[in-house]
Amino acid sequence: MEKHRPQFHFSPEKMWMNDPNGMVYHKGDYHLFYQYYPDSTVWGPMHWGHAISKDLIKWEHQPIGLCPDDLGYIFSGSAVVDKDNTSGFGEEGEAPLVAIFTYHDPVGEKEGKNTFQTQGIAYSTDDGKTWVKYDGNPVIPNEGIRDFRDPKVMWHEETGQWIMTLVAGDHAQFFSSSNLKEWKLNGTFGKDKGAHGGVWECPDLFKMKVEGSEEEKWVLLISINPGAPNQGSGTQYFVGEFDGKTFTTEQKEHLWVDWGTDNYAGVTYSNAPNDDKIFIGWMSNWMYAQVTPTKTWRSAMTLPRKLNLQRDTKGHYLLYSYPVKSFSTYVENKEELSLEVAPNGREIIKNKNLGQSEISFIATSKDFQLELGNDKGEVVEFGFDAEGNFMIDRSKSGKVDFQEGFGTIIQKMPVVDLPKGPFEVKIVVDWSSAEVFLNKGQYVMTAQVFPNDLYNQLVIKNESNVVLEINNLEISAVERVW
Repeated sequence: MEKHRPQFHFSPEKMWMNDPNGMVYHKGDYHLFYQYYPDSTVWGPMHWGHAISKDLIKWEHQPIGLCPDDLGYIFSGSAVVDKDNTSGFGEEGEAPLVAIFTYHDPVGEKEGKNTFQTQGIAYSTDDGKTWVKYDGNPVIPNEGIRDFRDPKVMWHEETGQWIMTLVAGDHAQFFSSSNLKEWKLNGTFGKDKGAHGGVWECPDLFKMKVEGSEEEKWVLLISINPGAPNQGSGTQYFVGEFDGKTFTTEQKEHLWVDWGTDNYAGVTYSNAPNDDKIFIGWMSNWMYAQVTPTKTWRSAMTLPRKLNLQRDTKGHYLLYSYPVKSFSTYVENKEELSLEVAPNGREIIKNKNLGQSEISFIATSKDFQLELGNDKGEVVEFGFDAEGNFMIDRSKSGKVDFQEGFGTIIQKMPVVDLPKGPFEVKIVVDWSSAEVFLNKGQYVMTAQVFPNDLYNQLVIKNESNVVLEINNLEISAVERVW
């Protein structure tokens, strides 16, 4: 087993990977393209790597999808099934797949131009196996915006046209097209909304029903680097309305898909069954992404998560995210416990599967802390602080000295709206990562960790003066998928 290699998260066979791209479901396969540099474990000339899956958990590596050409590197973007062949790329009645991506011209960048990022398209008529770049590229030139990238395209039923959401430095732009080749700028959003600690990247726009109602709202995802709540890279979201031209929202507060340090550039699947909104993020952070302590490969993706939109008692719209249902079929060897932890006491649970596991329980209060540790004394800590924040402390988690901030940042997530009664805590551990889901995904944190040995001990601490009940504690191994 290769050290620190995730056993059930997607990672490249070798070399460098970052943003998920071109996520589209087609003929029974989930396609995952991603930013890939096949010649080094650090960032370089970007290609689109490619993998497919039937269930979003077990992946099969495919040949590289798109390679750089005279117009530049292949930066992030999306893919769609052109069901009505609006592009004319389809053959013999078959709907083509169309990829929309950013060209990044390194020569123009080096010369100091602001026009070095443009938008291009490519198409596939063999179900994503091979791709042909459109000879009319770029389909959207650049009029002088330095950070002009990451097109996410969807079909807008209400106006009968394709909509592209693109980021332009500090705001989003919305383009429309009837054929995926010719695009018109319709509107903008965001110069005076949301977090602006860094450049906006990797947008995604989609409509969702509010859970338990017929109400529909539009959700806009925007990744930002730097400027996340726990430093470095993160993904914010907005809930509002979209009329085919621009997005509007009454939202005042900054909302985050994930409060941890290691979930960035995530977007949702196009054409997913049942119109589910399935999200995957890059499980890293640009603060240290290029120096993490792996040797032959670098980076992994988060677990795929199903998004749902809920409205709380105050009328606020909140985006929940939770592992996709298919993940549960890989969970095995379940150990079930119910515990009472004495006031200011602790319980120690040994389990050889903890380094590749799902841990879940029903918490009756916020007065607990958890330590996930190994025989070397390395621990990652989870729990609530005096201000009511949920925290992750990885300062003693293993290898932390490869970057100054990796171990010193105590990650905090305000959880003011957690239920006053019992709520579920789920932690998914896969050697070099931990993903925390509170109350079925109301609050989420993702963090990389690099222990020198697999974790095999769970300590539950009671921080209160009364007995702490831990109900339905389940520690389960997760099957290796590679």
